[in-house]
Amino acid sequence: MLDIRFIRDNPDLVQRTAEQKRIELSVTDLLNWDQKRRDLLKQTEDLRAHRNRLTQAVATAMQQGMQQDSEPLKEQVKGINKQLTVIESELTHATQQCEELMTLVPNVVSPDTPVGRDDSDNVEIRQVGTVPAFAFQTLDHVQLGELHDLIDIPRGVKTAGSRNYFLKGAGLYLHLAVQRLALDLLTSYGFTAMDVPVMVRPEALTKTGFFPTGQDQTFEITGEDKWLVGTSEVSLVSYYSDEIIDVTEPIKLAGMSACFRKEIGSAGRDVRGLYRVHQFAKVEQVVLCENNAEVSERILQEITGHAEEILQLLELPYRVMSVCTGDMSQKTYKQYDIETWMPSRQSYGETHSSSNILDFQARRSNIRYRDADGKLQFCHTLNNTAVASPRILIPLLENHQLADGSIYIPKALRPYMGGLDKLVLSKDIK
Repeated sequence: MLDIRFIRDNPDLVQRTAEQKRIELSVTDLLNWDQKRRDLLKQTEDLRAHRNRLTQAVATAMQQGMQQDSEPLKEQVKGINKQLTVIESELTHATQQCEELMTLVPNVVSPDTPVGRDDSDNVEIRQVGTVPAFAFQTLDHVQLGELHDLIDIPRGVKTAGSRNYFLKGAGLYLHLAVQRLALDLLTSYGFTAMDVPVMVRPEALTKTGFFPTGQDQTFEITGEDKWLVGTSEVSLVSYYSDEIIDVTEPIKLAGMSACFRKEIGSAGRDVRGLYRVHQFAKVEQVVLCENNAEVSERILQEITGHAEEILQLLELPYRVMSVCTGDMSQKTYKQYDIETWMPSRQSYGETHSSSNILDFQARRSNIRYRDADGKLQFCHTLNNTAVASPRILIPLLENHQLADGSIYIPKALRPYMGGLDKLVLSKDIK
């Protein structure tokens, strides 16, 4: 969340950002409730102080044997108590209204974030690698998966409904291999590998900025007051909630977990194959650092670079996009998406996302550290998708298919695939 003092000083900026991020919020309503809350709080404090003085006067009168003089004072105390009952109820209501509206307030965006409505307005920063030119009729990842017996989508749908799948044999091993490659690379850069809870309390999602705006994308476990996470970012940030931590050196965490997403709003989009599914796996980078914009910007470039390095190890062409305001989430200050070339789409498809949140999550989660002067400050938090599978299998299979139907395995993956250098068909393509 933002500091309420910042909102009071910059109402137009906050309102404009909410509109750019397509969040329904009236900053005017928020500030009106905030003013009412403050007015009621002052009335409450003044009445309590007056009551305390009267109570002391009653006690003094009783000690001096002036009981008759104490009776009017007691009546005044009773009157104040009645007023407090009404005002405290109003204060509770005003506070609740403020808190509800505050959960909708978006983070501001960086000066270099492009203004736009959706992903079509994202701006390309760079392209890396060469898009392959095939001299033969290519197959998409579903056809390749079926030919090599890697993927079974029909039985996934039969078992679990739409947007579900089975990975089999080498398909499963590729799925695990890209995760192990990412995890080992991040470990070499000083990240602590973690297996995390994927069922969390709703407050963990609220504190990390995924609720209320992303609640429609999240699976609820009915009757348990638990929800399934769409990223281990939720669990990794919540690991330190309500704590004072040491960020003399940035805290680097790498979460490896299953993830779940409803994909509300994507009906009819990407229905074929593995691009948009309900269950997937990710290796997620999360970094907590000092409250310093230069430091967090440097880390944003670093973690984006880690994701790029993984794609380079996978020998895949990609591009880095600066995400516009309308394609950003509520919590994000600055974001890059990495899109990898997918031959079956004849375009780049998003495979990675990298975000600087500043202190937005830390304020919600109450994660603080002591600066050089011993003053408590809220941390900055950042996150990045090191790899997400099975989506990454789309470009991996499609870009590395060969004319004879076999699939080349990048050198970096071979140690995780038992030394296998390619997947070979057991029968000819008809």
